Amino acid sequence: MAGIVDFDISYPSATADIRAMHRASGVAVAELARITHCESFPVLAEGEQAWELALGAARSVLGRTGVETSRIRQVVYAGSGEWDRPFWSPAAKVADGLGISGAHCFEVTNFCNAGMTALRLLSAAGALEDDAYALVLVGDRLSRMVDYGDPDSKALFNFGDAAAAVLLAGGDGRFRILRSAMRTDGGWSDYYAGERTDGRVLIRRAAHRKGLADAYVRHFTSLVDETLEALGRERHEIDHFLINHGDRDMHHRLLDTLGIPVERSVFNYDRLAHMGGADTLIALGDLERADRLRRGDLIMLATSAMGFSWGITTLEYLG
Repeated sequence: MAGIVDFDISYPSATADIRAMHRASGVAVAELARITHCESFPVLAEGEQAWELALGAARSVLGRTGVETSRIRQVVYAGSGEWDRPFWSPAAKVADGLGISGAHCFEVTNFCNAGMTALRLLSAAGALEDDAYALVLVGDRLSRMVDYGDPDSKALFNFGDAAAAVLLAGGDGRFRILRSAMRTDGGWSDYYAGERTDGRVLIRRAAHRKGLADAYVRHFTSLVDETLEALGRERHEIDHFLINHGDRDMHHRLLDTLGIPVERSVFNYDRLAHMGGADTLIALGDLERADRLRRGDLIMLATSAMGFSWGITTLEYLG
């Protein structure tokens, strides 16, 4: 298995504000606040590119670690597949910007679960040599695909933007990747889809359908238990449980179902909305900066994505 050596987050320069959303959609500010849980959050500015944010995060990581670009064998860009340009490789663009010339560059599309999917692929046996490194870039432009003028899309108004860069090593890093477990329920595949409108891809939801919240709890709980059984551990041994910030109520419901105290998770809803695939990495960084991690801590990253896919990525903190 591979290990995470270092990672960093990069935020865009603009913000989305629920008062502007109210003016565009007609949805009451109070109702929007119940969706976003904060008045404003980071989004891409006009003309700002997601790949540039990923490049900035990667530069910070490489600058801190001092890893030579010649030792990076793979560069993977993970997200929704709606990149800054169509029919184009953001992984290759970032690699070129970093001066990485000997790596295989490619993309992984699994929406907000894509970053953890990339970690899963690269941590498989034989995927990365012991003396080599890989760079996983998480970057999307979710806010640019939300139609604030459509009140039926209000559930998506909490979509913000952030990019992350994760440096993996063939051996152990600060975080050892213990296990990755994922699954998809294709019965929800058409619930959300993109629609091309005036040169933009806008996300639209199909007619409301009950059961998605139950599916979240069911699949996450099953993946957690499957992981714990494989590791020979129990639920009470989970030191930190971090989840995508799509729905605060779901966050609490899942913790309650698993019997995990809220103190063992991170809640950033007061300052950030759903920052795409970077959510759990933002929370992980918050834990480390707050000195809440101890060597040997068992950390689970719970990620979900349109499609619908769910994943549990389990780490051990080595310090």
